Amino acid sequence: MAIFQVPNINIAGISACVPEDEYNNNNYDWISEKERATLIKTIGVEKKRHAKKGTTTSDLCYVAANKLLDDLNWDRSEIDLLIFVSQSRDYIIPATAGLLQNKLSLPKSCIAFDVSLGCSGYVYGLSVIGSMMTTGIIKKGLLLTGDISTLNTSFKDKSAFPLFGDAGTATAVELSTSSTSMKFNLQTDGSGYEAIIIPDGGIRNFADKETSFEYHKISDGIFRNGFNIALDGIKVFNFSLREVKPNVNSLLQEFDLTIDDIDYFVFHQANKLMNETIRKQLKLDKEKVPYSLNDFGNTSSASIPITIVTELAKEVSSNSLTFLLSGFGVGLSWGSVILQTNNIVCPPLLTYKI
Repeated sequence: MAIFQVPNINIAGISACVPEDEYNNNNYDWISEKERATLIKTIGVEKKRHAKKGTTTSDLCYVAANKLLDDLNWDRSEIDLLIFVSQSRDYIIPATAGLLQNKLSLPKSCIAFDVSLGCSGYVYGLSVIGSMMTTGIIKKGLLLTGDISTLNTSFKDKSAFPLFGDAGTATAVELSTSSTSMKFNLQTDGSGYEAIIIPDGGIRNFADKETSFEYHKISDGIFRNGFNIALDGIKVFNFSLREVKPNVNSLLQEFDLTIDDIDYFVFHQANKLMNETIRKQLKLDKEKVPYSLNDFGNTSSASIPITIVTELAKEVSSNSLTFLLSGFGVGLSWGSVILQTNNIVCPPLLTYKI
């Protein structure tokens, strides 16, 4: 089991940005009014943000990072690491992280690279950036996470279209010998890769005008093409209920911690039924488990930080808190981290306007 610690890393701030356009699932007329009401109640998503065509995840992350750096008053020449975690990069090549390094006016000494992860991406991203910085050479870094998922969902797919929203986030990380170590438990099961997949457009199934663009009926209420997210809800649900609880419990037990030692548990915002089932499995009080699902949907690797920004901004900016963050989904990939924050900078949610 991949349980490990990363010492001497402090989170200085977290920010998030969403597109201006809001979509309300009460207007989702592909399905009946009764089915809409049931779906909203089940998945817990009433509203979400949709990016306009041409808006990228890096656009949202840039706005979030730019504001955060200004509020922190960080000297950009001192930032030597930028990691971009997303599955909706700007181009197939080059890496999007390099574009952001340039756009944010970071120095050429800055390491910049992409990590292709979704639902577990924020937790994995913290492990990567923390592990690289803990050597003591890199003093400041940026973790940028998010996805534009709505452009890859079919309006005629009731299993996916109402669920996903778009967002980008920025987390400022710094070396600090006084910080409590971050504690991780990361896991993977690639045998379940087809549970959440965009089948076409990569090298395995290259884009083909004869097949990739044609819509096919998958089942009642579900039509999609090869560029659309294909979501097997039952497989994802069963995976999450099988794996998240033992992952969290193993992490707590390894470091002799209990639920009472954690101020807040922030889970990837998958869907309400799934998340509430996990909360009840772990016997967590509702007050310890914040949600942003209702207003923003499932925002992939942005879902954990956007929940902190929208639901816990006052608490994290004025208190020392212990968090357990847990991400799980596409890959299949999942993981948890226990960390502490201390009066971090947390700007109000930002809006991207064209």
